[in-house]
Amino acid sequence: MQITDLYKNSFIKAVILANKELFLYINNSLTYEDLNYSEQIGFGGDKTLNIDLLAENLFIKYLQVFGNIYSEECGKLSNDKKFDIIIDPLDGSDNFSSNLPYYGTSVALVSDNITLAGFVCNLVTGVLTYKAFNDDIKKEYFLENRDSLLVSKNKKIGIFERAYSFPEICTKLRHAKLKFRSPGAVALSLCDAKNYDFVLFAGNIREFDILASLYICNELFLYKTEKIVLIAENKQKFNQIKEIIKNN
Repeated sequence: MQITDLYKNSFIKAVILANKELFLYINNSLTYEDLNYSEQIGFGGDKTLNIDLLAENLFIKYLQVFGNIYSEECGKLSNDKKFDIIIDPLDGSDNFSSNLPYYGTSVALVSDNITLAGFVCNLVTGVLTYKAFNDDIKKEYFLENRDSLLVSKNKKIGIFERAYSFPEICTKLRHAKLKFRSPGAVALSLCDAKNYDFVLFAGNIREFDILASLYICNELFLYKTEKIVLIAENKQKFNQIKEIIKNN
């Protein structure tokens, strides 16, 4: 499909503006009411915080002109455009409501089941990571004078999202002397896979959680089934983890 440069540039700018507005709202205008649950159950099946709805409406405002919105909270809005925009407006809502500083957003642009762009924003650090239209990975910094984070090449931990539901895998990882954490925001963890020994996600896999991050990390080793996603930069470590989880 031919996509004009105007569409590409305008879409990227709109996603950046939406994330920046949400980041500024959370840091400057957040209220206790935002942290309360609404009466709505999200399309993904989770309880919806008022901040979830606020974030979703903000993304809809900026992005609905570019395609059909498909969001974790409202489901799919319209089906008459060439592109689908898959959104998790607040990845790690439980972390957010508990003041655990690990939460963000995820946006993927899709056409005919092919991901064309992925954006994942860490709303704590104010760093938006994105890869769009086969270009290189880029970052947008919402905090002034923010420098790139330095990450050790000697990776010491992996990430295992939803580890609490898979005690047998946890035991096998521990026996293999593989350290891991389970921070609770899937899109953020998958997006930053290059920073870790590995990133493993097990359980109910939803498009909102993975599409943007998998596109950003499409040069890494990937193993995916109906209930497992594994990403690693190192082939040896990738094969080691894959062997551990092969019967799950």
